Amino acid sequence: MTSVSLNNLPHWLEFDQRPQAWRTDGQSLMLTAGPRTDLFLDPQGAVQMTNAPRLLFKPRNDFMLSARVRVGFGATYDAGVLLVYADETHWAKLCFEYSPQQQPMIVSVVNKDTSDDCNSIIYPSEQVYLRVSGLNGAQQGFAFHYSHDAVYWHLVRYFSLGKEIDARVGFSAQSPTGEVCQAIFDQIAYAPTRLGDLRSGE
Repeated sequence: MTSVSLNNLPHWLEFDQRPQAWRTDGQSLMLTAGPRTDLFLDPQGAVQMTNAPRLLFKPRNDFMLSARVRVGFGATYDAGVLLVYADETHWAKLCFEYSPQQQPMIVSVVNKDTSDDCNSIIYPSEQVYLRVSGLNGAQQGFAFHYSHDAVYWHLVRYFSLGKEIDARVGFSAQSPTGEVCQAIFDQIAYAPTRLGDLRSGE
């Protein structure tokens, strides 16, 4: 199993599902998702995919993990992702994703047996800051935020995966309808502290 070290993270990360390609200089991370890769369990059963590459580590109970995300958009639903992952049926992802209208957008999916998919906003930019926060681990839930500048944060989703869930967090990329998608994560930051205010993100 391949282990990866990033300078601002306290633990080694491991691939739960390997990408087509990857690269790091310790400061940034590039993940390349291959064709027809996704993490999505359609409530109607039309799509059942769990083959998106993912690089994960176990955080403290209270934590904040953020990164600037840039994506080489080419096909619908291409995305760079911050991921909370327990197992194939319990996970959540915060995505910088390419819409069917060919616009970048902020999307979140929470999966507890099936996927609860929510498109938040169109985000017409080449990059965005994404953040996942753990609130006393699985006992009290997680929060997803996005930001223009990593200073002011906007709440996307507040959720739990279940009281007995032991989750890891990290990075993913996907190309459900395309042939390849490259996502770059940099300005990666981790703090083993509790989010101060859920709604303002401060």
